[in-house]
Amino acid sequence: MTTQILDRPDSTGQATGEEQVLVTLTVADQLCGVPVLAVRDILGEQTITRIPLAPPEIAGSLNLRGRIVTAIDLRRRLHLPPAPAEQPRMSVVAEQGGELYALLVDQVAEVMSLEASLFERNPPTLAKNWAAFSTGIFRLDGRLLVMLDVSRLLALGEKG
Repeated sequence: MTTQILDRPDSTGQATGEEQVLVTLTVADQLCGVPVLAVRDILGEQTITRIPLAPPEIAGSLNLRGRIVTAIDLRRRLHLPPAPAEQPRMSVVAEQGGELYALLVDQVAEVMSLEASLFERNPPTLAKNWAAFSTGIFRLDGRLLVMLDVSRLLALGEKG
């Protein structure tokens, strides 16, 4: 694996060349990736203010350098069990429609550059809650990396 960043992203923020550069993260012990170009910031544990009457996947809002950011709990969005109360969560900040959103994840790992030829479509055995928000997978040393579609995750009017 190399760390070369390609300069020609397509409309989804993914590299169109020979490699895809990803930010890797975990949600409920599942390794995931999002295109690095879709990520604005990565934050540690933040104070989140609950928003009354918001859908359950909206954890609340947080303040990022004076901007209000909607925090989305990826565990809830993916219909997974909640994180243990004592577990610190991290935020991957993305932008859509001029608004900032923080995707709450269990952990952010590293930036990886993977060969595009290793990318595969979702296998039929991938759970429906994951497949609804995934563009495909990478198989890494006995571990499955699920590529998350940030725009689908942020389409809050739609169910996964």
